[in-house]
Amino acid sequence: MKTTFQSDYGKLKSVFIKRPKEAFVDENQIASQWKDLNFLSKPDLTKAEVEYAAFEKMITQQGAVTLTLPFDSSVTMDSIYCRDAAIATDYGMILCNMGKPARKNEPAAERKAFENNNIKILGEITHPGTLEGGDVAWVDEHTLAVGHTYRTNWEGIRQLKHLVEPHGIKVWVAEMPHYKGPSDVFHLMSVFSPVDKNLAVVYSPLMPISFRHGLLEHGISFVEVPDSEWDSMGCNVLAIAPREVIMVKGNPITKQRLVDAGCTVHEYEGQEISVKGGGGPTCLTRPLERFI
Repeated sequence: MKTTFQSDYGKLKSVFIKRPKEAFVDENQIASQWKDLNFLSKPDLTKAEVEYAAFEKMITQQGAVTLTLPFDSSVTMDSIYCRDAAIATDYGMILCNMGKPARKNEPAAERKAFENNNIKILGEITHPGTLEGGDVAWVDEHTLAVGHTYRTNWEGIRQLKHLVEPHGIKVWVAEMPHYKGPSDVFHLMSVFSPVDKNLAVVYSPLMPISFRHGLLEHGISFVEVPDSEWDSMGCNVLAIAPREVIMVKGNPITKQRLVDAGCTVHEYEGQEISVKGGGGPTCLTRPLERFI
């Protein structure tokens, strides 16, 4: 068994996280930011910490090492969704350039954490390119899917290709639909979560047809999320090992379909840390190494 940074479904070995105390900070910061950041309602910090502790335990009890992102005064509450600011490769981290202006300082903050942990930086996406980690997912070790969205533009994708293609990595672009428009958070991983080399959780109504067909041709079967569990983030599923996943509680149909597909499912209460901010378990983590 080897390790790679280029997987979204191998057994998790190491992962960056950012706890509510370091992201939400205190009641004053929450009160001053949640509306402008488009949270659905004001998170409760005490409840958020309880939810997050249970979520983190699900990761560590499987043997993964967690590295914590510290408080940084330059970033907002959104920094709890730490996947979005960077992409992991075997050749170093790629620092993103956020499509959401309020999140522009997050990649620089994560750079400091990577450097403090002796993690190599491969490169960064620069203006006028934009790229967010929620738009990027490994289909396999050599294929990186990226969504062209309001958060990730063509210049960002061009720069991503320039960084990874010399290393033999194919960049597979998925042209995402308009959906609710520029103000909404709608990433590739809103509709696509790999959970094994040949299995993914998907929300087909918002998937690009060519991307969906391509995944099927790639030999990937689907766990389909029903319409009734789309808004409750039934499609946002974090694999901590092949066919072992973490998901937000409240998506019973998707959970049963995962179980029927041979998956072990762990659920966490996510009203404060996930539902209100629109970021599920994949968003809450920046996975590093995985065993494959």
